[in-house]
Parts: sequence; C-alpha cells; structure tokens
Amino acid sequence: MPEVVDNPSQSRLEIVEDKGISVLEYREQAGKLALIHTGVPKEMEGHGYGGALVKAAIEKARAGDLQILPYCPYAKAWIEKHPDAVEGVTVLPV
Repeated sequence: MPEVVDNPSQSRLEIVEDKGISVLEYREQAGKLALIHTGVPKEMEGHGYGGALVKAAIEKARAGDLQILPYCPYAKAWIEKHPDAVEGVTVLPV
C-alpha cells in the first residue's frame, strides 16, 4: 500500500502516485477532526486507497486525541463497515 502523507497546509491526507493524487480533505478544530471529502482518481480506484486514507485519518485523530465527524459519505460508510478500526476513537453522529 502506498504511503499516506499529511499535508496540513492543504488540510488533507494524500497518496501521490504517477497516476494522480488521492485525497481525504479534513478540517481540524476544537478537538474534532471533520472528514470532508475523499477523492480517488478513476485510474487509482479499486486498490484500497480510499480506505487507506480513512485509516490514516483515524490514526491522526487517535494521535491527537480528536473526535471524528465523518461528513464525507465514503469515510462514514467505511467507518461503519470497520468498527474495529476506530476502537478507542469517538465518532460523532453527523
């Protein structure tokens, strides 16, 4: 799995490859990490990049003791399908 990099100046997590850039846009404020939008180029779909981005966001929340607000439909669905991945992290309803 390719490396996920946090790009705080753009408020997003990224996977950068020759085929394009996959991103999960976020906003961090007042002890919360809002997951806004996940975008994966067509050429990169089906390889688990979206899930890798959500996992990285969960780890960012865990490391910063942040609660997650999953506004992004993809991130919300991924979290609901993988409750073990968010163990110990509060996911707030949106």
